[in-house]
Amino acid sequence: MCSRRLALLGRAVLLVTSLGCTTPGGVSLRADGTPGPEECSQKAREAMRYLRLFVGEAAQAELDANQGMTDLVTLYEGPVESMLIDDLGLLDAPARLYGRVWTDGPQVVIRYYEAQPLDGGDTVPICAVARLGLGQMRKRPDSKPGTAILGSSRAAVFIVDTFR
Repeated sequence: MCSRRLALLGRAVLLVTSLGCTTPGGVSLRADGTPGPEECSQKAREAMRYLRLFVGEAAQAELDANQGMTDLVTLYEGPVESMLIDDLGLLDAPARLYGRVWTDGPQVVIRYYEAQPLDGGDTVPICAVARLGLGQMRKRPDSKPGTAILGSSRAAVFIVDTFR
């Protein structure tokens, strides 16, 4: 009986490890440490329609609400709180955006999963990413492991219907 349980446990471990690495939130990671594709939840799609947040809609945001208006910003792997500079759909600036930062790849990846309107309402699910053109999300070479130093504290936040 004990050997059968051990064999089942071994198979389960083999199955899980063969599926690839995932983050605590369940996002699969690519070989370079960047997050893989992830679907936008149905709740987020509904909330975004209600807030008039359509795919491609964009606004400027401070990447880290605690490090605004600086020449260099240091982002840390893990949760992030950003702040809208411009209105985004029915989200009035300076609403907060909550998401996750990945720093392992050649450039920073930031995905947003929630927005907090500052009118006292509840957080709402969204799907958005931070983007800058011309490789400006590329981290500086002096970035330490688990961090990313960027040359700007601001980026555009774009609404998406899936994370790629």
